[in-house]
Amino acid sequence: MPYILKNKNFEILIDLPNENYNFSRFDWTGKIVKVKFQNILISGNERTDINKENSLGKGFYNEFGINNGLGFDEVKNGEWFHKIGVGALKKEGDKYLFHKNYEKRPAEFNNIIESNRVLITCKSEYLNGYSYILKKEIELCENKFKVKYNLENTGQKVILTNEYNHNFILVNKNLLERDLILKFPFQLNPASFDENVNPEQKVDIGQNEIKFNSNPNEPYFFSNLSGNKTIEATWELINIPKKIIIRETGNFMTNKVNLWGNKHVISPELFINLNIMPGESFKWNRTYSVRNLEMFKPKLS
Repeated sequence: MPYILKNKNFEILIDLPNENYNFSRFDWTGKIVKVKFQNILISGNERTDINKENSLGKGFYNEFGINNGLGFDEVKNGEWFHKIGVGALKKEGDKYLFHKNYEKRPAEFNNIIESNRVLITCKSEYLNGYSYILKKEIELCENKFKVKYNLENTGQKVILTNEYNHNFILVNKNLLERDLILKFPFQLNPASFDENVNPEQKVDIGQNEIKFNSNPNEPYFFSNLSGNKTIEATWELINIPKKIIIRETGNFMTNKVNLWGNKHVISPELFINLNIMPGESFKWNRTYSVRNLEMFKPKLS
């Protein structure tokens, strides 16, 4: 059964590892399916045009290694490699594709559930010199929730990968249009983006903020918003009609910030690079705060 973390401000619906979503892309540990703030829904789904409940992203799902599974290039077709937070995947083809549903052997998961937190441990098998233990804790506080990670390298090879949270955000099921402002703590220069997909020109790029001149009907995507500069890992989203601000802050610096979205959802993504030697571990966290506009002055101005 899904578990709900709840206080006077938040209601967070969490699927445990072997519940519902079972695709080979997003991390299965602590799947944050839905978030409400003061009874206002602030999360959505990857797509609304097809019914594939257990194979698409939603809520605050995160992913390890979007561009390459751990050890993928070192094994032959038909052999197995790691997808951190999921399990072992069987290699098919010469290039890793994050949207492909690979045959999988799920990792070993253990859950600890308390009134204000969920802690899930993912223990991998040993494959081609790689193994790991991932611990992810979701902690609910008064006006924020935290996602804490601890990745331990229990294998013989270095773990080189990255992690990000896709952040499928919408507010009260509203379309985007002119009611949202997405702010960053750095200057935006579209000429330095790696990709700039804005087919309808409905996404306006300002000096340090992104707005919409009307509701997009086609997906949009911008990659490497900081132009390879290492910057503070944070963004904030202002919803004018509902008068709330949503902010993600990582306790790390990032050199990769992406933005994906559609007419019903906006997804700012903060990446962290991971380089973990055998026998070592690395900890990081993401904090999501949501407050009323009247009581919370934006810092990213």
